[in-house]
Amino acid sequence: MASLRDAGPADFPALLALNAESEHFLSPMDAPRLSQLFAQAAYCRVLEQDGEVAAFLLAFREAADYDSLNYRWFATRYPQFLYIDRVVVAASHQGKGLGVLLYADLFRFARQHGVARITCEFDTEPPNEASRRFHARFGFHEVGTQWVANGKKQVSLQEARSDGYVTE
Repeated sequence: MASLRDAGPADFPALLALNAESEHFLSPMDAPRLSQLFAQAAYCRVLEQDGEVAAFLLAFREAADYDSLNYRWFATRYPQFLYIDRVVVAASHQGKGLGVLLYADLFRFARQHGVARITCEFDTEPPNEASRRFHARFGFHEVGTQWVANGKKQVSLQEARSDGYVTE
């Protein structure tokens, strides 16, 4: 059974390893960068399976001092939002519903903090069809696109209402 909890600095080695495993979908992250992001994050939780960190989700509120082009796209358009920067599930644990557990918890968090809009992005060039299908389950829809990574990737900028996915 998976257990959900707040992440802490002791989890950083596991978070870095998970990020590296999925770096083809994410931006690279080293220990100093993780420390910086963690300090700015509104939400950083992990799921443990059999005593090991099997997944994590990192999200930011508006007004964070975050240099991500995608985060900044939302920051210039919305006065209040919760931005999903990265969600990572270990390859060995994919398909077990851990991403769904993290998103359900994040939607609860947003509602508890009075945040109506949850934002994220996923790659459309090259396409990430699994991410598109996953986000559609939570009511995400496209509100824009942009090219990133020096024109090597195009992302679909997405938003969902926090009250659109309720499990309780």
